[in-house]
Amino acid sequence: MSDNSEIPGFSEPREAPANSAPAGASAPGWEQRVLESLMFATLREQRVARRWGIFFKSASLLLVLLIFMWLLSLTSKTSEPDVGQRHTALVNMEGVIDSEGQASAEHVNAALDSAFKDSGTVGVILRINSPGGSPVQAGMIYDEMQRLRRKYPDKPLYVVVEEICASGGYYTAVGADKIFVDKASIVGSIGVLMDGFGFTGTMEKVGVERRLMTAGRNKGIGDPFSPVTEEQKARLQGMLDEIHQQFIKVVREGRGTRLKETPDTFSGLFWSGAKSIELGLADDFGSVDSVARDVLKAEEVVDYTDKESIAERFAKRFGSAFAGGLAKTFLHAPNWR
Repeated sequence: MSDNSEIPGFSEPREAPANSAPAGASAPGWEQRVLESLMFATLREQRVARRWGIFFKSASLLLVLLIFMWLLSLTSKTSEPDVGQRHTALVNMEGVIDSEGQASAEHVNAALDSAFKDSGTVGVILRINSPGGSPVQAGMIYDEMQRLRRKYPDKPLYVVVEEICASGGYYTAVGADKIFVDKASIVGSIGVLMDGFGFTGTMEKVGVERRLMTAGRNKGIGDPFSPVTEEQKARLQGMLDEIHQQFIKVVREGRGTRLKETPDTFSGLFWSGAKSIELGLADDFGSVDSVARDVLKAEEVVDYTDKESIAERFAKRFGSAFAGGLAKTFLHAPNWR
């Protein structure tokens, strides 16, 4: 049906019958047909113009939005202090430790490097509020902390724990000279886990057959729709135990003689901040302000946290959300949460 049918009282022009009057003759109703043709042509032009108008308005709105996001990205970047200004440098590590978030090794290490590099920095505080996350990302942060401590031996690195410093969060914490906590902070959880789901029983009940083809008998290990063999269980457990031993080694090296080991120390349990001091997992009570004022003797605190701009966050989420979600559905990596 033509779009012109929407106009009440009008109909599309029809071809003249074979026995109609020849062109130029004054056939009855020819004026009405001419007017209808002109009317329909005008309506078509108006529709085209309206569509182009909508397109240009949408494009203009998108351009304004992009400019606005760019301006926000400029204002959200951390401004570094003047070189030589005496201060305590602060770096925040908050949330789950993974490669995409603010607590990634990329962001934390860049901030730590800037904080140590400033000649006015008296000492650096890494404020942690994290339940853990990726062993790889946590290990990269720990290694960078060790490198910076060796490069700047006169600038101490302290960790201040707020709500929680568990698993991968604690892995990074032991890379500091000292760990300060609140009496109610959650500290510890020295362990490794790999979680997932198995749907094989459900699939059998509803009559669904899993058709997974691999080259290599263990290539489909961890697939939630396939049964796990005893050999695969042993392989996964061995890998978890290996990573756990790496975690234990780092804690022992970082805490040294301060650590008072018990059978539960490396069991995955966690403790309050007050109890963690008794166990040697932490050193003392303190906040960012108290450590800067009483320990480092530099009350002015400058935040070096590498803040991700809104534009960067937007691009990352839309660029990798689908692929990352699909990968996590089929393969759950080891986790320190």
